[in-house]
Amino acid sequence: MSHLRKAALGLLCALSIGPLQAKTLVFCSEGSPESLNPQLVTTTTGMNAARPMFNNLVEFRPGSTELTPGLAETWSVSPDGLEYTFRLRAGVRFQENAAFKPTRAMNADDVMFSFLRQWKEDHPYHRVSGGGYDYFKDLGMPSVVAGVEKVDERTVRFRLTRPNAPFLASMAMPFNVVHSAEYADAMMRAGTPEQVDLAPIGTGPFAFVSLQRDVMVRFRAFADHWAGRPPVDQLVFSVTPNPAVRLTKLRAGECHVMAFPNPADAARIKGDPALRLLQQEGLNIGYMSLNVTMRPFDDPRVRRAISMAVDKAAIVEAVYAGAGVPAKNPIPPTLWSYNDEIRDYPYDLAAAQRLLVEAGYPEGFETDLWYMPVSRPYNPNGRRIAEMIQSDLAKIGVRLRLVTEEWGTYRTKLQEGAAPMALFGWTGDNGDPDNFLNILLGCTSARPGGNNIPKWCDPAYDGLITRAEASLDQAERRALYREAQVIAKNQAPWVPIAHSVVFMATRKEVTGFVMDPLGRHIFTGVDLAP
Repeated sequence: MSHLRKAALGLLCALSIGPLQAKTLVFCSEGSPESLNPQLVTTTTGMNAARPMFNNLVEFRPGSTELTPGLAETWSVSPDGLEYTFRLRAGVRFQENAAFKPTRAMNADDVMFSFLRQWKEDHPYHRVSGGGYDYFKDLGMPSVVAGVEKVDERTVRFRLTRPNAPFLASMAMPFNVVHSAEYADAMMRAGTPEQVDLAPIGTGPFAFVSLQRDVMVRFRAFADHWAGRPPVDQLVFSVTPNPAVRLTKLRAGECHVMAFPNPADAARIKGDPALRLLQQEGLNIGYMSLNVTMRPFDDPRVRRAISMAVDKAAIVEAVYAGAGVPAKNPIPPTLWSYNDEIRDYPYDLAAAQRLLVEAGYPEGFETDLWYMPVSRPYNPNGRRIAEMIQSDLAKIGVRLRLVTEEWGTYRTKLQEGAAPMALFGWTGDNGDPDNFLNILLGCTSARPGGNNIPKWCDPAYDGLITRAEASLDQAERRALYREAQVIAKNQAPWVPIAHSVVFMATRKEVTGFVMDPLGRHIFTGVDLAP
């Protein structure tokens, strides 16, 4: 047994003993969060690790994309779509820790602090922890919001520069959680403002206890949570990047819920009477980015040639084990506005070679393909997919060197635009096409640090998705997004690879855990049967 597994098992045993036999739920997560403040992260790993501690003004109902009241009990929207007014719940309490005990309930000051920190560069917390607020920027929030004001202690009003169809859904996303302004003020006075991010305090169902990076995150139930105390006493995220090890730990009872088992292990899990397999069609896309700022990928003919030379059907069969379908568009077919009339590039090596000759590369070229070091539903095995693509492209003279990095470094370098070719992917965060077509391929997010990994900025494409974002007419938005997908296919900044089925697994004694279409792991109402 490795020292990490010994540590995790030791912690589980330690947490399970005591005078009251504390009930501890252990989740085998797929990776280590880059931060515990969701304002500072862009990965689902980071968002999920922060989720237990926080609430939003509005939230998605678990297991759906339906919006429901959170810290705001009601809200209203002006007829022109330019003002959103939120009425806050009364008496919502913040958690506490050894360095801080709140003296008041959550109010409008906390909402103002949480939003202004990300928005205003002169805010005293804007540069704390080196925050780039990449998700906030990728959604164009700095230009969408004209102002935010505290109307009274329990009322906050946002004014927009233009109508923004996804605005309410954006308010439910992790980067818009509500922090304690009082805690932030106390830490600033103490000269330790970074504690707000290192030891977060929120209004969520679980309070932060400790982080052992690359090993585990510990939480305790927050007895005064406004929606009621969670059924379990303690929650542990046990960081376990290898899916085979996660399954071994699940079967041994070292964890109760595991993220993303290998598709090939689905039958084995189904056949184990101690386990339960959960699955649903994923709101996701796995893709290979082609960096248009680097030669030869600045030439669309080269990008189309690459698309024609990758045997996606073989990849899906070999790696996804029947739990995925080849992708042709940047959004999944389950999402409204998907353009099924688009024809994918055929797998055609001769045509690909002709395009390379036309582009001036008759002998092909050498370059790097970066592959993910962690497993995700949209990419269960980055190394294997990279090797298959390497073999495919060698047939047209494109010689690939395979490169990877530690997950946090990998993600950062891709967002900075350092990789010529890279495997990456996305799980939708709010059920709106804007969350794929804008965040992943729009001009705003093509900046260094943005989620547009190929750094592709097409004015015609961007004009369509910008118009769609500002329209409150869903039929008009659908038509604009369908047209944008045609441009993306023609310009080929990606090779879309697959949309996957998402698997989760639990032990049979786990009750109340549901899968979520937005890739969230929600433990608020989860319990362990005797």
